Amino acid sequence: MSEQQAPALNFTGERPSRLAAVGQWQVHALAADNAIAALNRQLRNAAKDADMQWDLSGIDALDHFGAQILWNAWGRRRPRHLVLAPQHEDTFVRIEQAGMLTLPVRSRPHWFSPATLLRVQRDIAGHLLSFVMLIGQLVLDFGRFARWPLRGPWKEISSNIYHIGYQALGITALVGFLIGVVLSFLSAQQLHTFGGDIYLVNILGMSVIRELGPLLAAILVAGRSGSAITAQLGVMRVTEELDAMLVMGMSHGFRLIMPKVLALSISMPLLVVWTDAVALAGGMVAAKVELGLSVSYFLQALPDAVPLANYWIGIGKGIVFGALIALVACHFGLRIKPNTESLGQGTTLSVVTSITVVILADAVFAILFKGVGFY
Repeated sequence: MSEQQAPALNFTGERPSRLAAVGQWQVHALAADNAIAALNRQLRNAAKDADMQWDLSGIDALDHFGAQILWNAWGRRRPRHLVLAPQHEDTFVRIEQAGMLTLPVRSRPHWFSPATLLRVQRDIAGHLLSFVMLIGQLVLDFGRFARWPLRGPWKEISSNIYHIGYQALGITALVGFLIGVVLSFLSAQQLHTFGGDIYLVNILGMSVIRELGPLLAAILVAGRSGSAITAQLGVMRVTEELDAMLVMGMSHGFRLIMPKVLALSISMPLLVVWTDAVALAGGMVAAKVELGLSVSYFLQALPDAVPLANYWIGIGKGIVFGALIALVACHFGLRIKPNTESLGQGTTLSVVTSITVVILADAVFAILFKGVGFY
């Protein structure tokens, strides 16, 4: 690039001061030899003089990039004394008009505003309606399965029992054992203070078999298997597999929803029994270490300390919790839109809702059976 083509500024210090821009003020010329930094310093110094005479008539070529550099140096407004070549006038007019455009600011309504409350009300109503329709379809599918059991989705049920139940044995055993150890250790310290060591079996047995075992297993399954069910149905929505099933005449409820509900209703009671046993084993270990209670005494005192009704209440909780987790997970999985953002949001919302529903159902059990299972 020759010297005549390079962008430059010619400054005359006589009063009134005059600054003339010459050369090619285009992006390729301004990017060469780090010319932008030197020109910006000169332009900023010149812009401090309000009476500066700006002469841009000597510019050979000007693009939007070069005009923007001058515009920024002027403080985004034209100087009082400016001489422009006629062919460059349109460039500065477009820059000036673009600076005058302002995007409308959309104010975010408060959560208590009528519009927000109406939208939340509609969302809740939509979820309730979809959930009721899902339950109704599930009842019809159960009726169809009872009439023609040989045509039922036995492979899907077996596969879900394996993935939901068998593969969850490890995590439920680990967490159950730790909970039993912690609960037994803390209870033993308090009971030993008042000389009530023998009542550790009562506290540990009642809390684990009636409450902690079913609730702990349900929360773990909701986070592990509930999210997997929602993600599976969501991916099928994104990849249009659900639409393909409808085209082939295959029912979503009979092939996808019902097997998962059945599998969770079968697996959850078994997981509750497994979690109870491992948690009590952890409690026995802690009781042996902390209070010196033998394992044989613990096993002999447990049937008398915990009535059998509590065991059946825990089993019943497992069945109900499993069905609720499956229904909530399938509900949110079917409502996922065919995009990845909705998939992530739906999976998160499914887990949170499942755990909340399980805790609410546990509270209902506590109210309904408040007089059952006690001597």
